Amino acid sequence: MSDPNSTPVPRRKPWALTFLGLLTAAGLIAMPFLAGTPAPEKMPDAVRFIGRFHPVLLHLPIGVFALIVFQELAAMFRRRSEGEERASLVPLFFGAASAIVAVLAGFLLYQGGEEFVGSALVERHLWGGLAFAVAAVVTFLTKAWTLSTGGRPVFYRVLLFGSVGVMGFTSHDGASITHGENYLTEFAPVPVRKVLGLKPSEPKLKEPTAAPVAASVYAGVVAPILEQRCVQCHKEGKAKGKFRMDTYELLVKGGKEGPGLVPGKSAESNIIVRIDLPMDDEEHMPPEGKPDLTDGEVAILKWWIDNGADPAKVLADYVVPAPIQEAISKLVPPAKGGADASTSDPVPVGPDDALKAAVAGLAKEFPGALTFESQQSALLTFTAVSLRANLDDTIFQKLDPVIPHLVTVDLSATRITDQAVAKLAPAKNLKMIRLAETGITDAAMDTLLKIPSLESINLYGTKVTDAGVSKLSAMPNLKRLYLWQTAVSPEAIKALKEKLPGCEIIAGIEA
Repeated sequence: MSDPNSTPVPRRKPWALTFLGLLTAAGLIAMPFLAGTPAPEKMPDAVRFIGRFHPVLLHLPIGVFALIVFQELAAMFRRRSEGEERASLVPLFFGAASAIVAVLAGFLLYQGGEEFVGSALVERHLWGGLAFAVAAVVTFLTKAWTLSTGGRPVFYRVLLFGSVGVMGFTSHDGASITHGENYLTEFAPVPVRKVLGLKPSEPKLKEPTAAPVAASVYAGVVAPILEQRCVQCHKEGKAKGKFRMDTYELLVKGGKEGPGLVPGKSAESNIIVRIDLPMDDEEHMPPEGKPDLTDGEVAILKWWIDNGADPAKVLADYVVPAPIQEAISKLVPPAKGGADASTSDPVPVGPDDALKAAVAGLAKEFPGALTFESQQSALLTFTAVSLRANLDDTIFQKLDPVIPHLVTVDLSATRITDQAVAKLAPAKNLKMIRLAETGITDAAMDTLLKIPSLESINLYGTKVTDAGVSKLSAMPNLKRLYLWQTAVSPEAIKALKEKLPGCEIIAGIEA
């Protein structure tokens, strides 16, 4: 029983904590002003390296604050003891601290990434992240003062829910930067779109049924090539290098490096210059990991630019050389029953319902590994980066229904063997395959020979030998071959270079 004459022990006020917290908040707000305009070319590699951890670190405060909100909602219906109230400060401190770390990493990523300079969306995301970190610090201090004074937590909860709201808005911007501005809302139901004030969903593109004789060359031929190969990284909300390619006007205007194209001069047009760079040049476009343009697509772009790059002219307005006619015929499906219907190999222009269902059915078995190359393409990319040692030959064979649609495959560091590679024989659209650090042998080379479309093969750290690699000399389309840390001899590499002069061989040795 307490003594009625005793004097209550005064609670310590968090003055020191408040001073440090407000100092941190002030530093965060001042940071962009002190750093000034980003100059990526002057940033040391250490800045870029630390900044790349931002996508990993940002999930910590999101998870912590989601837990805190759940705890506070529960506390509104159940009175907590003083000990429980004080214990709740720990996750709040960790949430605020992790928010600060994530924002610092994001700021370094912004300072070192040239693709972010001048993007209004990126700058809004930056300030949103700073606002959330500052709000998290203030929320933590408010909670500490509420406990020290014995006050009611009303103001603290208002700040908490407000901070989470800012976090949600900022997270949406982050997803928009990475995947495009409509990433979270693209498939939103009609009622949700109305609440958010969004326009109705646009109808799906119809599959073309004939060569674009009536349509302009730009709209019917050039734009689809750019849409499939380039627009994913150069569009509204995600314009790398401040360069958008989703409209003719913006394509010509260009970005940080000047005009995108110079009508009549393909050799001076930036898009062609970047395409023609060596594959190992970091400025080469599309970047490594993205499907490269075919020789036919490049030829079409150069021909169109050299002939004036007119957005309105149709095919009938040009004298079209035979090689360009052939390249165009392979891009656009001919009219049903037309003369070329049996000889042309049309490029898939969109996934049908059966393919969509097959991909959706494999999503659980291969989470995040199997994706469409673009919204308008029926071609697929597969990467085992999240599976690694969990992927073996037995599991890989579940991909059989979609293998003909694969355009890039990354099986690096998995447990697959020659048996799995043999399953890829029907992948006639396959352009890049990575088999680094797997259990394949020379036997896998026999399968690769059946895929003449292959342009890049990575055999790093495998057991292939001279006997197997020498067979690849029969692949004239091969542009890049990785043989580092294999049993292939310098003599075999030299012989292969002589037979494939257009193929870059990366072996880590002089040959």
